[in-house]
Amino acid sequence: MSSAKPSQSAPGIATPLLAWYDRHARVLPWRISPSDREVGVVADPYRVWLSEIMLQQTTVQAVKPYFDFFVERWPTVEDLAAAGTEDVMKAWAGLGYYSRARNLKKCADAVARDHGGRFPDSEEGLRALPGIGPYTAAAIAAIAFDRPAAVVDGNIERVFTRLFEIATPLPSAKTEIRAVVAEATPAARPGDFAQALMDLGATICTPKRPACALCPINEMCQARQSGRQEQFPVKLPKKAKPVRLGAAFVAERDDGAVLLVKRPDKGLLGGMTGVPTTNWTVRADGETGAKSAPFAAEWRSKGVISHVFTHFELRLEVFHAAVTLPPDHDGWWSDGDSLPGEALPTVMKKALSAAFPALFKKGKR
Repeated sequence: MSSAKPSQSAPGIATPLLAWYDRHARVLPWRISPSDREVGVVADPYRVWLSEIMLQQTTVQAVKPYFDFFVERWPTVEDLAAAGTEDVMKAWAGLGYYSRARNLKKCADAVARDHGGRFPDSEEGLRALPGIGPYTAAAIAAIAFDRPAAVVDGNIERVFTRLFEIATPLPSAKTEIRAVVAEATPAARPGDFAQALMDLGATICTPKRPACALCPINEMCQARQSGRQEQFPVKLPKKAKPVRLGAAFVAERDDGAVLLVKRPDKGLLGGMTGVPTTNWTVRADGETGAKSAPFAAEWRSKGVISHVFTHFELRLEVFHAAVTLPPDHDGWWSDGDSLPGEALPTVMKKALSAAFPALFKKGKR
């Protein structure tokens, strides 16, 4: 049963919200400020696209250094298209959700090859590109091209479920929320409107203890009127994540170099670098114990590391061995200076840190 109470206030949200945004917009490296826009500065679609891909299921603070690194090394989409895939994966390492990095490269290739280095300016055209779904297409269309697209991320879901006391649980409420956002989105400044909603959700309409007294649209908020702000959005109880087991093997050569392998291109962590592991998957455990090592050596236990993915928790037994001669094994040796710069996902950094606790101290990439 739904949901949003009939209201004539949705179209009226834009004026006070944009006035608030003009005064309080967050300063972000990929964003054109309201004052810059007033003097004719336009958004760079490449920077908008790059930031939106990076921000999927990742925080603004985590993304900032990665974004700065990417735009310094590859200032345009053509530069990124010309880059080697392995270099892109190395630059992405640690940001998580590695299918995004693979699709990032595929999308850059497509824009450079098929569109002359220019991003399509419509939602439909953007959705035809690799790695761009409905939300990302709407965000790029609105922010980069001022198309009146309904942009709905997690912050905006929270704002609108509170504004209209939308009681349908997420994710079932998404269609309903999108319809109300579409009604509220103005023809003028739709990109700033979307970013204003994002900022409102990030700084005022927060999940816990929202600062309702500071909200520019608080008089229109039905949840505030009923005192039920923190009850929205409604979410179904989370299911317990399954736990998968496996083992990781850190082989160290006499000179301190470590054996690394490239993971298969398909599947979780596809195309990333890591130490040899057993064949765990999202749905099945891998072998455990030193007996499952890829080659014979004096393997010593270094404990168990845990890493939480979106749909499951992975627990890896970590083993270390000093190897006098290179084993007959696919892969390459990476020395201590090169290791932090490899395309290592966080779970592999955890495995290596179990063997070498000082390797990934704060401040090292």
